[in-house]
Amino acid sequence: MDVDILVYDGFDELDGIGPYEVFDYAFGYAAERDDDRGEPTRAGRVRYVTLDERDRVTASHGTRVGVDGILPDPDADDAPDLLVVPGGGWSARDEDASAWAEARKGDVPRALAAHHEAGTRIASVCTGSMLLAEAGITDGRRAVTHASAIEELRESGAEVVDARVVDDGDLLSAGGVTSGIDLALYLVEREFGEGVAGRVATVIEYERRYEVAE
Repeated sequence: MDVDILVYDGFDELDGIGPYEVFDYAFGYAAERDDDRGEPTRAGRVRYVTLDERDRVTASHGTRVGVDGILPDPDADDAPDLLVVPGGGWSARDEDASAWAEARKGDVPRALAAHHEAGTRIASVCTGSMLLAEAGITDGRRAVTHASAIEELRESGAEVVDARVVDDGDLLSAGGVTSGIDLALYLVEREFGEGVAGRVATVIEYERRYEVAE
């Protein structure tokens, strides 16, 4: 399972870094397990990507995050199996660096729509759901976002679900900031099993919450 996390100036650190750490541990543990079984050892990879070529982005609390590359076209050989979209700064309406700013620019929503139409599975964390709403991806779909943007998500045409994580097939969404960790652990368990997910939760000392609406 290859995962790309689409970052931009003003994204919330934990929205992106939490899932990144979960997936990075999971791929290592899954490869280790498969190696013990004499099976192929590549379980997947996780990257931070942007839409334009750059070395780093500055997150909402000032953390400078290095970028691994540009988000591939949906039909490229290295296109992700899962595209994760963090939120950040939506309710503050930061016009320079935030999910709100990216929604107004339009480039991120267009890229998300293209990947969704091509069949890429997409997951949002926090107000990353509002970027999916801007792209029309959540229209008529079950989804959740940060509490501060719930009404906007509902007004956009989504079917808002009161859950920490919502699995609507090729569209997954997580509510507040730390719920991105629950979303990632849920996907790890689906892909690699309860043993790998439990091992990751143990090493990061995270108590899983099982409020997943399927």
